[in-house]
Amino acid sequence: MEQSKGQFNSNFGFLMAALGSAVGLGNLWSFPYKMGLGGGFAFLLIYVILLVTVGYPLILSEIAIGRKSQKAAIEAYYEIHPAFKFNGVLQTAVPFFLIAFYCTFGGYIMKYLVYSIMAFGGKEVDPGAFFEASLLSNGGAAMIWMVIFLVLTILIVLGGVSGGIEKFCKVAMPALFVMLIVIVIRSCTLPGSGEGLAFLFKPHFDGMNSAKGFFDTMKLAGGQMFFSLSLASGCLIAYGSYLDKKENLEKDAVFIAVGDSIAAILAGMAIMPACTAYGIEPGAGPGLLFISMQTVFNNLAGGKFFGFLFWLLVFFAALSSSIGMMEGGISAILDNRIKAGKSANRFAVTMIMGAWALIGNSLTTLDCLGAADTVAWFHLLGQPDVLDVWDALAEGILMPLTGLIMAILIGWVVPHYVDDEIEKGSNFKSKGFFDFCIKWLGPIFMVLIVYGQLTSFWGGK
Repeated sequence: MEQSKGQFNSNFGFLMAALGSAVGLGNLWSFPYKMGLGGGFAFLLIYVILLVTVGYPLILSEIAIGRKSQKAAIEAYYEIHPAFKFNGVLQTAVPFFLIAFYCTFGGYIMKYLVYSIMAFGGKEVDPGAFFEASLLSNGGAAMIWMVIFLVLTILIVLGGVSGGIEKFCKVAMPALFVMLIVIVIRSCTLPGSGEGLAFLFKPHFDGMNSAKGFFDTMKLAGGQMFFSLSLASGCLIAYGSYLDKKENLEKDAVFIAVGDSIAAILAGMAIMPACTAYGIEPGAGPGLLFISMQTVFNNLAGGKFFGFLFWLLVFFAALSSSIGMMEGGISAILDNRIKAGKSANRFAVTMIMGAWALIGNSLTTLDCLGAADTVAWFHLLGQPDVLDVWDALAEGILMPLTGLIMAILIGWVVPHYVDDEIEKGSNFKSKGFFDFCIKWLGPIFMVLIVYGQLTSFWGGK
């Protein structure tokens, strides 16, 4: 077990870990249903524009900041400019809020994965009744699955950067993409699937014939981009601090942005055609993943095999993201211990993070997505359930706001701060584009995203 912060053994390992932190429920659940709400093609078009102008510059900035400082978010921001240390504190809070509900969903997914295995023995139940009885009406049973998922996350993180995180992600991420492609091929060959593909890729702008429609779609796409790419969550800065100085950060940033987006689009191609083939509403929230897709598999030739494959890939995606969130918080605490002259004891710090995750997820799990009254007292900030409390704090406020602050810092306060770090591995060919986006275009979009997220969680529903 590592007693230091550690380092990735290879650039491929870093890329798979960074991609693993990004590719998760944000891609396989949130992206398809938000695309359904946002009108399909119109949502996808805006998402791609935001990915290029906001996502790429922020990814490049975060991994460069991490590698240059060799520290996690709090100390990295302090090193850039002491007055901006608060932004590192706020970004470090993000994984604490995200991990507080992620293991709950990880537990749900494990339950479905086990069910998909049992289905080979002839056991088949109604997906809606199964979701209601097993998860929304039985918080105690859901707690068991949540704890198992959390323990798996902790065990991998305890293995350290190279011995745990890198080893897992180097296997899990390629396997995830292979499984996802298999599911896409099967989904796109279903009778009636063409309508779902047209919804995704045929140019149309339904719901965007007004300024409000455009803005609603943009705030959906913007919030999804931050959540899906794990931006402004401390994770990429932490992973960047473990990266070798010779690596090409421009190529790495492009790989992460494109790889994550391909995974999201493939998820849409796996889910949307299946939905239209079976007449299922594409903007169905959590039910899209847990009820609608299982309904498809129950009625599909070869559905038991494809159902097992689907839940296995969702499990890999959820676990790799959970690992990234936990590491983002752990790395910051390790920095604090090192600065105080203490040993970087990964075991002790992981137990602290694990204890918090257990508390946070216990609240989320027992709330049963708002269906139970057990922890109704924690429906804070005007939110209808515990999940939305954590999500409002992380995706609703901190991720877009601290991303905006970072763009102002790198674009205006200390311009060219990351240039020398990026130039260690490349000629910084995208410098002109990067400077324009981080200084001008990105902040404008991010102001709109921040406003959109605030109205989405408070008053815009």
